[in-house]
This record gives sequence, C-alpha cells and structure tokens, in this order.
Amino acid sequence: MSPAFVKDADWLDWHPNPSKPKFVVPAGAVDAHCHVFGPGDVFPFAPERKYTPCDASWEQLFALRDFLGFEKNVVVQATCHGSDNSALLDVLERAEGKARGVVTVKSDISVEELERMHALGVRGVRFNYVKRLVDPKPDDYYRAIIEKIRPLGWHVVLYFEPADLREKKDFFNSLNIPLVIDHMGRPDVSKPVENEEFEMFLDFMRGNPDIWCKVSCPDRLTVSGSPLYADVIPFAKKIVEEFPDRVLWGTDWPHPNMKKEMPDDGILVDYVPSIATTPELQQKLLVTNPNNLYWS
Repeated sequence: MSPAFVKDADWLDWHPNPSKPKFVVPAGAVDAHCHVFGPGDVFPFAPERKYTPCDASWEQLFALRDFLGFEKNVVVQATCHGSDNSALLDVLERAEGKARGVVTVKSDISVEELERMHALGVRGVRFNYVKRLVDPKPDDYYRAIIEKIRPLGWHVVLYFEPADLREKKDFFNSLNIPLVIDHMGRPDVSKPVENEEFEMFLDFMRGNPDIWCKVSCPDRLTVSGSPLYADVIPFAKKIVEEFPDRVLWGTDWPHPNMKKEMPDDGILVDYVPSIATTPELQQKLLVTNPNNLYWS
C-alpha cells in the first residue's frame, strides 16, 4: 500500500493465489468488467471517495487475465478514483489493443479530452446510482455528458439497484443511447426468480434492444455463497437465455467493497457454464458480444 493512503480497516484485499479454472474459456474471451486501484503513490485516490482500497495495478490485472485464460479486458473506472481516469488510461496505453475502458467524467469535460480518451480505447461512461458508493447527480448533468459522447458512438454503463430502477427507468429509457447494466441491476436473490422487482428489470430489457446486461458478480449477490452461487444462477441463466446477444461477463477484479470474503477468481470463471450452459451461449457471452460492443 502506498504510504500516502491507508486502506479502510475492514478492507479485504484481492485473492493472492486464485485457483486455476477447470472451465477453459473460448479463444478471444473478454473479461468485460474489472478495475484498477492506484497504485496510490502514482495515481492518488479521489478526495471525495467513500472508500480507500488496497493497490491493484495493471501488472496484476494483466497477470490475472493471462492466468484465467482471457485475451482482453474492459476496465471500468473505480469510484475511489472519482473522475480522474489517469490510472485507467494508463492501463489502456500499456494494453497493446487488448483493453477497452469505461470512464467517469464531469459534465464540463472538453470534446478534445473525450477524443483523446477514445483514441486510447475508451468506449463508454459510467453513471453510478448506488448511493452508498456515490452521490448521484441531477438528470440534466448526465444528459449533458451524453450529448458530448454521442458523436463518438460510446455507450452508458449504469450501476443501480431495484429501487433506483423503479425511480429512474423513464429517464433511462429517454436517453436514446446504448445502455449496459452492471451486475443484473443487483436483484434480491433471496426471492424467487419470478418476483416483481426482477420482472421489472426484464421488462426494462425487453422494451429496449439497446440495453445490454453484465451477468457478473454472483459473489456480491449471493446469500448461499461460493463455490456454486446457486441462488444467483436462476437469475443470470434467465437473462443469458432470453437475451443471448446482449449479455457480458466479467470478474469484477479486484472486487471492491467485499465485506465477508474475497472471491476466488478461478471459481468465478468455473461459475460461467452454470449460467451459459452451451458452447454457443458461452461463445456469445465471453467472445462475440464484448468484441461487438467494444472492438467493432
């Protein structure tokens, strides 16, 4: 840990020795949701952050990518870095075309800076509505950003929980830009899969062919726990089978804000065949869809 920053007392560090997955991912597979933290002495954490993590560098991210058998990464700006995307952009500069980025920006960002980010491999912006992590902005703030990124062909990544979707779904539907939803909108997996909140989420996806979904983070959602994440499977499997051409998957390494236990990334990879149960669905989830969205 860099001396300028002391990680939170309850912070769990990423798994130092993950297991080798038994499931061999198909050639060209993409880890479509991961992060980097700092290192804090090179890329300081934001003053307004709501957590202080351990360091998690590009070298460690790329080593995990290779160990798990993936070819590419989509790196998403971590909230601990606020709107300073320097650490993420540094990853893209080092990735030799094998990474794309999703940034967090302010509404006053210049077109020139967005174009520079695009040249490095940025393809989206993230809007976070999870109030324990950030303080969401007014709708017009996000609309101003969208009008700046629209000419670049970028998409918007949304992180929300069911109550946020209920409040904001009309706004989301009005944006007229591709949307990518983090972690299935965080369903309550202690409920049956046929529940009103999850049906609202499915209807949200059904109503707009430009909505994509990351069926990631069973470790965040589960009550029953690892290694099977059995309570999450029906939700993710439903999404994969109903929307096979609009699903993505990622490790979420280095797993920010996990409070009970740190997941084993090898076990997370071995979870994939339980939600994408055929080679055809696995190919779409891990290869075709992320390459179409981020590299086409």
